[in-house]
Amino acid sequence: MSKIEEALASLSRDWKIEPVIMDFLLGKKADVSDFQVKINGVVFHIPYLAGDGGYVLWKCYWPDCHNCCNRQGRLPLTSGDLITISRGLKYGKVSDFVKKETNINTWEEKGPSGNSVLMTMISLKRKGEEKESEDGTHIRCRFLDDKGYCGLHPSRPGVCYLYPFSSWLENEKGRPRVHATFQFTGDCPGFYFAKSSDEMKAVLEEYSKIIYDYTMGSSRTTRENLGAVSFV
Repeated sequence: MSKIEEALASLSRDWKIEPVIMDFLLGKKADVSDFQVKINGVVFHIPYLAGDGGYVLWKCYWPDCHNCCNRQGRLPLTSGDLITISRGLKYGKVSDFVKKETNINTWEEKGPSGNSVLMTMISLKRKGEEKESEDGTHIRCRFLDDKGYCGLHPSRPGVCYLYPFSSWLENEKGRPRVHATFQFTGDCPGFYFAKSSDEMKAVLEEYSKIIYDYTMGSSRTTRENLGAVSFV
């Protein structure tokens, strides 16, 4: 069983997933194309299912759902995150926060072209004594309380408030262009099928500024032993 199949099996115990979405997440749809919509400086990539004549869209079910926090795989932090969260946790020095509360993780990630790159980044420990070997495994975040509220909010990591989006930069005629797409991990019940993408426009409007600011302000090491990629 793949990781997505495992995640969907767990998700389906509490949530009803549309058959068309289930088939899409399991890779059973061969007629998927990339529908792009540009909003406030961000190019969103939305899957279009030609055979079904509609789009894979998303909405959040919080506070009824906090499954992404229950099955947290990794919490990579930007330099801004380090400052914000260390202050929120009352650390006098960012270096003390990094030493006690984070791990340095390296993992393989597929880029928008489909090629794999090695990512190295400081990640927030999801449990007090998290080991580097546990990186990428599913762990309930230690900052999630019994009612589904985040103990770090509003200082939570950018990767949390962006979910289920992921973002990246591309060079467009010498200028940075922010792109965003969904993360299809099988852990979120918010994906649904619709004939028009217009009903998600308000969500994209809301997330566009967040995604733009986060992505433009991020420094990420994209390959081991190389410096951070920056367009600024």
